Amino acid sequence: MHSNKYILIYASVMVVLVATVLATASLQLKPFQEKNIRTEKMQNILQSVKIESTPENAEQLFNNYITGQLVLNDKGEVIGDNSFDIELQGELKKPAEKQQFPLYIATFDNGQKSYIIPVRGKGLWGPIWGFIALEEDMNTIYGTNFDHKSETPGLGAEIKEPPFQDQFIGKRLFDSGGQFKSIVVKKGGADKDNPHAVDGISGGTITSDGVSNMLMNRLNFYVNYLKSQKS
Repeated sequence: MHSNKYILIYASVMVVLVATVLATASLQLKPFQEKNIRTEKMQNILQSVKIESTPENAEQLFNNYITGQLVLNDKGEVIGDNSFDIELQGELKKPAEKQQFPLYIATFDNGQKSYIIPVRGKGLWGPIWGFIALEEDMNTIYGTNFDHKSETPGLGAEIKEPPFQDQFIGKRLFDSGGQFKSIVVKKGGADKDNPHAVDGISGGTITSDGVSNMLMNRLNFYVNYLKSQKS
């Protein structure tokens, strides 16, 4: 039988070896993980303007169609052009006056443009996020892409499905007088003639409210920029 000292040394060596192997594997895999995250982000941005992509062609399509990347401050002023590197998860931890607000500009083959705004908020069980694409009038929604971390399948998780997202197309952020209204996800169903509301998710009230709050809170910071560009 081995002594207790031998067993302790053996166990310690094995722990060090396993930890070293795992750390090395993590370092080697990190570039691939980062590339996958970037690719998925490109695909989500493209999907918000109805451009389908694959992991293989996402970067090429992104470079072809995303012709502008702006960074705004909380007053809607342009302060940079590296929006892709900004992560909202970190920005939301800062005071509003210190946050950076990304904005993407897509240009289609016919010369028309779309303005894409990233949004992030809180659902029932965790964060929710997405992209809102506006038409050239900087008011009408052209497309959306929403996702989540841990919402309930069949309920709150429905925010990432086309039946929910497609409701936003054609809705408007501003009323006829130019007042910012955002889009409300309405429990019990929205009036079809209401340009500022969509149907809520049955059984997913908290997630629906989370989407409403996310849109109001994040889009509000872009109002000054949108109004300045329209004028």
